[in-house]
Amino acid sequence: MLKLETDIEGKKAYFGDVYRIFRSNGYTLCGNWEYDRGKFDMVLCREGGETIYIRIPFSVIEGELDDAKAYLQFRTPYVIKHVVNTGLDWDENSMLSTTGFNQFQKPLDKDGNIVDKSRWEAAGEDVVQDMVHSLDMRIS
Repeated sequence: MLKLETDIEGKKAYFGDVYRIFRSNGYTLCGNWEYDRGKFDMVLCREGGETIYIRIPFSVIEGELDDAKAYLQFRTPYVIKHVVNTGLDWDENSMLSTTGFNQFQKPLDKDGNIVDKSRWEAAGEDVVQDMVHSLDMRIS
């Protein structure tokens, strides 16, 4: 995991104001969110079974995440690499794996070693700064 230095950390916004903007910029709301915290994820690079993500975590400081009026505060973004098995997965989900990639399988390594760290730090910081500019009128 590579922590990034960006202008988004500490910024606040309403979930309903920023969710659509994140989605239109290629981010998804990480599936394991809680009512008091969550993360926006975007794929920076995918090659074979390795995927490098930019992850922008946030805390809910007022309300609950399933409400558009939930007030968020962004935390330190980071880059993370997941490594998955690209072979066939012969378990109860085998039908999902017949293409050789099961998006639902657990990563072999959730925090894989990132080679060329400075490259991915710079790429991650650039992407987050682009997001800050997209959110400019929505965050304080």
